[in-house]
Amino acid sequence: MPEAEQRAQPREPHARTKAARPGRDIGLVHEAREAKVEFVVGVAVGVLPARPVDGTAAHTGHGTGRPFPFEREQRLVDADPQVGGFLALLAARRAPRTVEAYRRDLAALATWLGRPPGTVTTEELERYLAHLRGEGLSGSTIARRAAAIRSFFRHLTLLGQRTDNPAAELDLPRRTRRLPRTLSPGEAERLVEAANGTGPRDLRDRALVELLYGAGLRVSEAVGLEKGGVDLDGRLVRCIGKGNKERIVPVGRQAVESLRRYLARGRPYLDRRHRPELFLNAQGGPLTRAGAFLILRKLAAKAGLEPERVHPHLLRHSFATHLLEGGADLRSVQEMLGHADLSSTELYTHVSDRRRRDLYFQAHPHARRTRVSHPKPRARNTASDES
Repeated sequence: MPEAEQRAQPREPHARTKAARPGRDIGLVHEAREAKVEFVVGVAVGVLPARPVDGTAAHTGHGTGRPFPFEREQRLVDADPQVGGFLALLAARRAPRTVEAYRRDLAALATWLGRPPGTVTTEELERYLAHLRGEGLSGSTIARRAAAIRSFFRHLTLLGQRTDNPAAELDLPRRTRRLPRTLSPGEAERLVEAANGTGPRDLRDRALVELLYGAGLRVSEAVGLEKGGVDLDGRLVRCIGKGNKERIVPVGRQAVESLRRYLARGRPYLDRRHRPELFLNAQGGPLTRAGAFLILRKLAAKAGLEPERVHPHLLRHSFATHLLEGGADLRSVQEMLGHADLSSTELYTHVSDRRRRDLYFQAHPHARRTRVSHPKPRARNTASDES
């Protein structure tokens, strides 16, 4: 064949490369699909932002080239040196998500005012709270926004940038503390048993749900847990909670066995990037909060539970309630949960009291609610009366 014709012929790929690509491509497709579903679930449950807020051109509203309203709110406070100093100081004492929530609350106030929030008056704040009530926001949301505004002005008064705190005398709505929802022991067992596979991700899911229910960890504590934070021989977990406070929580035998199987036969196949985190996703990176939500919803559907009802914090509520129902003292449960205030833990006593009351009415023969049967009046015997 002439040299010109040889150049015109398309070159065939090597047989070795041709045979190796299909399996590799299928694996990449599965990984990308899992990452996409994890992101979508994270947006749906509110643990991931629907878009980045760095102001890039790729993140504009509906293809119009204009930034989203949320980005415009962020820019109002980011350009304010008073808000920037307050948030920088707050970041040294609070969790990143708390700082982000305070930024959003101050950005909402700045958008409503149309100017920096440091210039607001008490009358304007009262009108702003009335506006929030008119928007239909819950009392807890309004109280949280008012708390962020009050902290901001307390910061300004301490620095001498303002002589008064316009948010100090605001009438805040009372927060109604709802009793936490829990799973019954049988439902929790069904959820755990739903993760009964033998693949790497199945072993990871079983270890995750066992740890959430068996140690009462927050989802951020579980996904941030490092491999060295688990003492399998001592059956202890060392985690970092709110405010970077470290606590040690005991775990049960079943959770230890699930972790042991995951570390031996599951995690080595997921650890492609040599990460220190205990729980990894299919790409070898750390498991996210959205990924944990997705795993629990998948297991809930498999166990015959309501997927929308099951989330990581539900297992934490169940952990505390079942401990108290089993006879654990309140102070020990408080330490295991990492609550700074005992009143937060006391909520679970109301849940266990209600469950004990319902169980009493169902089980005790003298407590069952039965219909009261009225005896029929006896007919008069006229013959006996005459005699």
